Amino acid sequence: MAIMNTEKEKLRIDKYLWSIRVFKSRSIASEACEKGRVKLNGLAVKASKGVNVGEQYEIRTEAKNWVLKVTALLHTRVQYSEAVKFYEDFTPPEDKDLMPYQSESFYTGKRLSKVGRPTKKERRNIEGFMEDDEATPDLP
Repeated sequence: MAIMNTEKEKLRIDKYLWSIRVFKSRSIASEACEKGRVKLNGLAVKASKGVNVGEQYEIRTEAKNWVLKVTALLHTRVQYSEAVKFYEDFTPPEDKDLMPYQSESFYTGKRLSKVGRPTKKERRNIEGFMEDDEATPDLP
């Protein structure tokens, strides 16, 4: 029984960062660790590194730079309002201002609405405009 209890206390950093909702998926958290974006005492950590209460991590994401102190271990992913109870955020104010809401810090790869390529409706309007221009003959 004691062996299972000690196994339950071990928690990987990638799983912890995913469960407190810093990263959208565990694979993204692992990738961030591999690329050296997760640091403990200024040194990059591997995804398999065990997390201990009281450690302070520096995490670089697409949206902002986090400075988090582990206050409790969280083994499963829970909603954001519960997840914030498992860490203290020491992120500098200038980094917090960049992205005020947690959910917006996830980069989904989706373009913003009405930016870039035209929508179907806009394309039909453009094509209609171009056809009207070609249908009228040039007057001398």
